[in-house]
Amino acid sequence: MTLRMDCKPTSRRGEWCCGFGFDRCGAEYNLSVRNTILIIAIVIPLCAPIVGQDAQPRRNPCKTPENRASCVWVHGRLRYGNGTPAVRLWKIGTHHVFGILSGPRTSDDLDNEHPELPANVADKLQPFKNQVFGDFEICPLEPEKPGSMQSACIDQGKNIIVDE
Repeated sequence: MTLRMDCKPTSRRGEWCCGFGFDRCGAEYNLSVRNTILIIAIVIPLCAPIVGQDAQPRRNPCKTPENRASCVWVHGRLRYGNGTPAVRLWKIGTHHVFGILSGPRTSDDLDNEHPELPANVADKLQPFKNQVFGDFEICPLEPEKPGSMQSACIDQGKNIIVDE
């Protein structure tokens, strides 16, 4: 099949219809409208999960009825580090560090290397490339021991600032 540019005058004075093998004012126009509707029908459902991404529940909820009372907001620096757990939150103004895990009911053996974080935090934190400062709602997963890292999970993050 070869494509050719066809131009011809229309019934309206001074107007021309040009198209590749089709009359732009007729069959090609109908194909164009049909294709546009088809594209919109495909693209909108694909975009819907992106828009509602934060509304999706976590696989491992951090805040549960059992630990809800112990959850607190802290201002801190979140980054990756060598060792276990890999993601650590330093509470600014103290020497206290939280080792971040997904939550109290995780069954993943490698959870200490890639914990589930809130979407707005996970989008900004890049392993060993940056660190993020912000306000984090954390839920401790064990009692605090002076001089030791404390296991916790991050339920929410806000006022996130990326430091390269």
